[in-house]
Amino acid sequence: MEKIRILLAEDHLIVREGIKELILREEDMEVVGEVSSGNEAVQVACSLNPDIVLMDIAMPGMNGIEATKRIKNSHPSINILVLTAYDNEEFILAIIEAKAAGYMLKNVSGQDLLNAIRAVYAGDSVLHPSITKKVLKHLSPRANSTLPRNKKLLSVRELQIVKLGAQGLLNKEIAYELNLSVRTIQTHWRNIFVKIGVNSRLEVIMHCLKQNWITVEEYEKKD
Repeated sequence: MEKIRILLAEDHLIVREGIKELILREEDMEVVGEVSSGNEAVQVACSLNPDIVLMDIAMPGMNGIEATKRIKNSHPSINILVLTAYDNEEFILAIIEAKAAGYMLKNVSGQDLLNAIRAVYAGDSVLHPSITKKVLKHLSPRANSTLPRNKKLLSVRELQIVKLGAQGLLNKEIAYELNLSVRTIQTHWRNIFVKIGVNSRLEVIMHCLKQNWITVEEYEKKD
C-alpha cells in the first residue's frame, strides 16, 4: 500500500508526539519528518518532498503562514494542512491565500484529523466548521453585493462542481452526485485551477464567492 508521507511542523513536543502516535497507527500513513519551526519546515519539506505538511501557525522564527508561502512557491505539489489553536479571521484568510489545502483546529477529534489528511491527499480541501463560518462572515458583504455574475470563464459543469465543492462535498461525493467518475471530477478541478489561476479548491471557492459566481446561500447548503 502506498503510504501518505507526512511532515509534522509543530513546536510543542507533547503535541507533536501525540499526532505522530495517532498517524503511526494508520496503515496508509507515515511520518517522514518532524520540525519545530517555520524555517525548519521549509528546509525539510523542500528536502523530503512529503505529500502533506501538517503545519502549525505559531512557531519560533518564521510562522506557519510564511512557511506555507515558501513551500508552495518552491514545491506547489506539496499539500499544506494547517492544524492550529488559532481561529483568528486574519490568520484564516492569510493561510488560505498562502495556498494551504485545509485549516483545522486542535480541538478536532483524532479521527477528524485523519479524515482531513486523507481528504487533502485525495485532492480535496477541508475547513473546520467554525472556520467556514468566519470565512463566510468575511465574504458575505462582498458576495451579496451587486457584482456582475459573469460565469463565462467556467463551463456549466465546472460551476456545478464548484457549487458542490463549496457545500463541503468531497470528490467521491461530487462524482456520485453527478454520476461521473472520481477521475473525471479531479480533471475538472485541474481545469478550473488553470482557468482561475489558483492551486486549491479553497482558492477556487474563495474566488467564486468574491466574484459572486456562487452565493453564500449556495455555500451554506451543506448545513
